[in-house]
Amino acid sequence: MAQGLLIDMDGVVYGGDILIPGADAFIDRLLKNDIPFMFMTNNSQRTRLDVVRKLKRLGIDVEEKHVYTSAMATGKFVAGQIPQGTAYVLGEGGLLTSLHENGITLVDTDPDFVVLGEGRNFTLERVQRAVDMILAGAKFITTNRDPSPKKKGWANLGIAATTAMIEEATGVNAFVVGKPGPVMMRSARKALGLETADTTVIGDTMDTDIQGGVQMGYKTILVLSGITKAEDFRKYAFKPDLVVNSVNDITFPLDWWKK
Repeated sequence: MAQGLLIDMDGVVYGGDILIPGADAFIDRLLKNDIPFMFMTNNSQRTRLDVVRKLKRLGIDVEEKHVYTSAMATGKFVAGQIPQGTAYVLGEGGLLTSLHENGITLVDTDPDFVVLGEGRNFTLERVQRAVDMILAGAKFITTNRDPSPKKKGWANLGIAATTAMIEEATGVNAFVVGKPGPVMMRSARKALGLETADTTVIGDTMDTDIQGGVQMGYKTILVLSGITKAEDFRKYAFKPDLVVNSVNDITFPLDWWKK
């Protein structure tokens, strides 16, 4: 079977709204060589179409089938736990769409699940309602646990902070679906139709993409175009299979680990 790639986005393909040099050429090579790949993002706000449109603005022309989000993984997971279940959602766009597509009814009372995703449109009043629902027995799920970048003026509190607030208020730990957790890492691979031995993860963070890939037995490529720098390696007990400056340095065929 052909080797395939699960590719992180921010820090790998772009930084904010700026294309990382060579990322467009790399994706073009994947398409021309028929190499299976998916962009794998923890961001649950955007739908697949939203992601495709952003990439297109940056000069990368892909289809919705090339995108896998934590919202998609969450919708599938929740439906697998209680088919046709109900959920109270603190989140937006992509998460709401995914839950609906997976047959989950969104409710404001007595839900089976409280599902937390990224968002700026929910209030402390809604958070308190979620707390009461969890204390009444609703299961608490969060799409990911990405931290805030801790930058002045950042427009989003950060899902890790919101998750921690609800956990402290309820005494209940959230079940985390997204990277580096195995639920999303496995479901993304299956969505791409790959076996474990045929899967390579490309990311810029040791704590999410690389850690998740190592734990799942995937090959891993760390790019230094994002968060992690070479001097950071000493902090970790695991390491990527390959380190490159950017995705444009990855060569073909993708059998470098056999050499």
